[in-house]
Amino acid sequence: MNSTVEPRESREPAESAAPPVAATHGWRMVAALAVTQTIGYGVLYYAFSVFLTPMTRDLRATGAQVAAGLTISILIAALCAPLAGRWLDARGGRGLMTAGSILGATAVLAWSRVENLFQLYAVSAVIGVACAMVLYESAFAVIVSWFDDKSRPNALLAITIVAGFASAIFLPLTGLLVEWYGWRQALVILALTYGLTAIPLHALVLRRRTHPRPRHERDGIVKAATRTRPFWLLVIAFTANGGAVAVMSVLLITYLIHLGHTPVLAAALAGLLGVLSVTGRLLTTGLQRRLPAALIAAAIFALQGIAVLLLPLLGRTVPGAVGCVLLFGLGFGIASITLPHLLVDRYGTAAYATLSGRIAVFSVADKALAPLGAVALAQTTGYGWVMGTVAAACALAAGALLAYHRV
Repeated sequence: MNSTVEPRESREPAESAAPPVAATHGWRMVAALAVTQTIGYGVLYYAFSVFLTPMTRDLRATGAQVAAGLTISILIAALCAPLAGRWLDARGGRGLMTAGSILGATAVLAWSRVENLFQLYAVSAVIGVACAMVLYESAFAVIVSWFDDKSRPNALLAITIVAGFASAIFLPLTGLLVEWYGWRQALVILALTYGLTAIPLHALVLRRRTHPRPRHERDGIVKAATRTRPFWLLVIAFTANGGAVAVMSVLLITYLIHLGHTPVLAAALAGLLGVLSVTGRLLTTGLQRRLPAALIAAAIFALQGIAVLLLPLLGRTVPGAVGCVLLFGLGFGIASITLPHLLVDRYGTAAYATLSGRIAVFSVADKALAPLGAVALAQTTGYGWVMGTVAAACALAAGALLAYHRV
């Protein structure tokens, strides 16, 4: 590979296998993070959709006005990602993720007391800060800094498999809590659940195995990386794919209904995406032992584009809709385990979190904004243009990774 960034071997010592005690504690951290990521995504992200209808009624606002709270949260998380990444590379994850857990639990408690849109937006912004401190980017930085090349893929896979069920667990659970106790008391219960779980696990279990490299060395790696083509190809690939996945997550049910399916069937098919994300991650991790990660992800992103192109043609029948959703769902979530592998493979671990945070500015922001643009496009030109745009984004992501593999 040609790049102005030094080869990994010349930038940091070769990783050695962890001693038994370190290896054992590493898997304790994996177990702890699997729990905190599942609850964190469930409470700080997925639960919002359940509260949309009761908040719209009680705050005397429109659905779009209330939904803007989630958009604000995601955008703030994107803006905070580079700062969180620099902290993680310099100081590790325990302090940041513990503080983020406290902030997140406190913000959800405050959410239960909001009386107007301004208060909702303020709380959403705080939740966005907490998300940047405690969710995948931070958890992955902890894992990357602890595990060697041999064990790291399985550690990341274990966390993402468990956390992949966050929506399946917390959407129905939150719905039951709202039905039994009302949305405000449901938020109190969720805040306590998250705080009592995540705060002690982050504070007591997380550790850092190696000392951080000097700041000037980390800054040098980041500066060199961000001046080269491969880094920006990763930005393009994972931003385009993130936007495509976000659009399909939001619009798939509506589009399947538009194609003539019942709401129940449409919801059931959309629910397959979460299950398929686990299948895709298992498949990707297994193939990475034999094939380059960039080529695997490029192929899966291309298949997603084909699935989206076929959906308007085949999706009016149940078998056609199932086939397209299955094909698209294989790539639903593989970005989260592919990006760490690619960053570490090319740039090493010393500045991993900082580089990941730089990419998250674009990819996470696109996840917030792309669905809004897709809804506007659907209203003006129809769903066919939306599906075409999503397919183009998948093709762009695949092409960028192919180019990345060649440089």
